[in-house]
Amino acid sequence: MAFGSELVRCSPKELSFARLNLTRNPFGELPLGCRPGVTVGDFEEPLRGLEAPRATLLFTGEAGRGKTTSLLRLRADRPGPYVYFPEDGPLPPIPRAPLIYLDELQRLGWWARRRLFATDARLVIASHADHRAEVRRAARPLWSRHVTGLSLERLEAIVKARVEASRRVAGPLPEVPRLRLEALLSCYRDDLRSIEAALYDEFQRMDRDRGEGNARDHLSR
Repeated sequence: MAFGSELVRCSPKELSFARLNLTRNPFGELPLGCRPGVTVGDFEEPLRGLEAPRATLLFTGEAGRGKTTSLLRLRADRPGPYVYFPEDGPLPPIPRAPLIYLDELQRLGWWARRRLFATDARLVIASHADHRAEVRRAARPLWSRHVTGLSLERLEAIVKARVEASRRVAGPLPEVPRLRLEALLSCYRDDLRSIEAALYDEFQRMDRDRGEGNARDHLSR
């Protein structure tokens, strides 16, 4: 399946969430092709870093901080095969291509990584491990970012983008009050995945209880 072909399924017209003027729960799992459209951040610098021959872009950080989202956002502008290395089961083969996106690279053995870094392909990597020394030993141009930290302003922008991407028709949309976002940041800090999971549960309750109060009432509880 070509990258972006999933976009036709980004807004299913389900009856649920219609009262909220939404096509779905905004904080559910999105198809890979939909995720770049709700990404918030500046990607001009890493895009420039990809111009060099054999360039390597490395995103590190804890789970739920946005490493995969960063890969997919770059892939929307610079298409290439995407390879995910699962925690369990056999690891997939790495295709031959000028530009490859590799997710959870820490699960690939060191010898396989060494052979990978010896190729001429440009690489965009998400990993829990720091591979900078390996990349430098392979004499590859390197740009790296440790994905951490989440400001209230960025969280607000992400939430608005997720809700807008789930819009059903023109008209008002549910809003998550700033006080609620501040509380989520206080609880989960920069763990965006956990924040989105909490908001998913809250929007599920809003849809289940439709007809009782309004969206802001539910999100303020």
